[in-house]
Amino acid sequence: MKKVCSVFGGACAALAASSLASAADLSKELLVKTPVRAVYDWTGFYVGGHFGYGDGSLGPNTNPILGQAVVFPSTITGLIGGFQAGYDLQLSDRVVIGMEADVSLVSPVDTTKHAPGAFDTAIDYVGTVRGRIGYAFGMLMPYATGGLAWGQTKVNVFADDGSALFSKQRTHLGWTAGAGVEMAVGGNWSAKLEYDYINLAGRSYDLRDVSLPNVHVDPSMHLVKAGLNYRLWNTPSWSSSRPSVKTEIMPESADWNIHGQTTFIGQGYPRIRSPYQGANSLPAGGQARETLTAAAFLGWRLWDGGEFYFNPELAQGFGLNGTLGLAGFPNGEAQKGGAEYPKFRAQRYFLRQTFGLGGEQEEVADAALQLAGKRDINRVTLTIGRFAVGDFFDGNSYAKDPRADFMNWAIWSAGAYDFPADLPGFTRGAVIELNHKDWALRTGVFQVPEEQNSDVLVFKDGAGAVVELEERYAMFGQPGKLRLGAFANRGKTGNYRNALGIVASDPSLDINNVMAGSRAERVKYGFYVNMEQAITNNVGIFARASWNDGQTEILSFTDIDRSMSGGVSIKGSAWGRPSDTIGIGGAINGLSSANRDFLAAGGNGLLIGDGQMNYRSEKIVEAYYAYSFNAWSTLTFDYQFVANPAYNADRGPASIFAARAHAEF
Repeated sequence: MKKVCSVFGGACAALAASSLASAADLSKELLVKTPVRAVYDWTGFYVGGHFGYGDGSLGPNTNPILGQAVVFPSTITGLIGGFQAGYDLQLSDRVVIGMEADVSLVSPVDTTKHAPGAFDTAIDYVGTVRGRIGYAFGMLMPYATGGLAWGQTKVNVFADDGSALFSKQRTHLGWTAGAGVEMAVGGNWSAKLEYDYINLAGRSYDLRDVSLPNVHVDPSMHLVKAGLNYRLWNTPSWSSSRPSVKTEIMPESADWNIHGQTTFIGQGYPRIRSPYQGANSLPAGGQARETLTAAAFLGWRLWDGGEFYFNPELAQGFGLNGTLGLAGFPNGEAQKGGAEYPKFRAQRYFLRQTFGLGGEQEEVADAALQLAGKRDINRVTLTIGRFAVGDFFDGNSYAKDPRADFMNWAIWSAGAYDFPADLPGFTRGAVIELNHKDWALRTGVFQVPEEQNSDVLVFKDGAGAVVELEERYAMFGQPGKLRLGAFANRGKTGNYRNALGIVASDPSLDINNVMAGSRAERVKYGFYVNMEQAITNNVGIFARASWNDGQTEILSFTDIDRSMSGGVSIKGSAWGRPSDTIGIGGAINGLSSANRDFLAAGGNGLLIGDGQMNYRSEKIVEAYYAYSFNAWSTLTFDYQFVANPAYNADRGPASIFAARAHAEF
């Protein structure tokens, strides 16, 4: 062999190299076919959010405010929600050490109800900075945690009429300890469940200047939190027990999704003409206010056609004048129950079941409150839970979302539809929809607030219902939709003519007290018409008209009995900015004769009340430019002109300027 190779050296070398290569290929093939265990490395930075429940004590004789609850009885915090960020380092022996900081915000309460001449105590927020130590069982990591804690409490004092007199705050320092378990769920995401005990040092409030005893607030809390973390590496640290073999990254499942958004709106107006003003008037001297929301949207596919969605949200800030003074209110993000510090709410939680009827299917894109996949075009969909009525009814492609398009209430919605809702605009109920290719028929029944400006939703003493027919068509090759809706609400409201008649017989009576004392279960009904039409691929128009009977108080939305609105939406393709949008719209709002007589007599509506009134229709023009920075963020500049604010020709007009920053993923 040596002799042969010495003669044919080049050929032997080539043969040897070929043999070695074949052996290497065979070895690699066998190695790949051998099962390989993927190992998750927890090292890295992360950010995330959490929600849960909290309970505990603020100390004796503190009259704690009880936060909102969904399942359990109200507690000193009720629902909690917030954010966290941290860093983990996984050691060679699979021990994981790290640091985490978080802040938890509490849920709001119905602030329209207070005991006169008393006080109450509340938690605004609590934060921690903690160490973590755990042990990595692959994708599962139990851990213990502990460290520093701080929080803010406040004492609210009320006047004899139940109105807020003043509020004092104190910051508390303390400690926390707890334990949890975290599990990688796919891609960059991990989920955790954690318990924390928090003990804060006591602080005293001196209330002697209002003839109340001193209050010593000594907070201790138990928090149970479920959360999601997003690892901030480009690809998660999935490795292999054999480094020579590439291990596939665990993909995110198509059976769940996570989306989020945050929106900031700063809004203000200069001085307006105002010979007089009332309890609910837009202040004459001008004002600037801001609102901020941050929300997550989580979806799970439970079974074929069955989906569950959850939308926790943090909201902070106030609308102009506490969301009072205009019927067509200029900020669609402004809630009637604003808050100085961010408050947490579980805004949506609902189950959706879709029953396919066969035939042609359509693709469903991945989006907030929508899982990707396919569904039958002909289908029946049932939704049960908590949501906004506008999630299903009175939709419009060009004027529906105050986070993205028009901000004025009378332009992004049918103004005269007093849809059932609590203070931030949500309710509980059921919706069923029959969808075909060219039309859809949907109807729903909902809880209504137990009274005006209440967070307490009821079925027992009232309910709301709506039915809507949606017709889809094409005009000159461009798509359009026409929606016809009819609604009726039964709730505890007063009748305008009844109250006016009582005051006419005894002018010494206060008409607002008379109205409040005469409330009973009554029905308000009406209808709306909603049209959208694409003119080109970049230009679309829309219009709405709505009406209600106008005989009883507005229960949920705003002081409008008749409304017409419309406008145009233009994409920026013509000037090389196809993702930018210009919107120009307007609305004319009106009142029934009974409602205008009530307000002229000094009555207060849901949002308006100048003490007297020189009635004219409220007229609004809104224009905005939405500048798109990228696929997930926009900055919008908005201007609104309001003639006859709150239907009063003696006051105004008002020019309202706004800037809106919006981001989503």
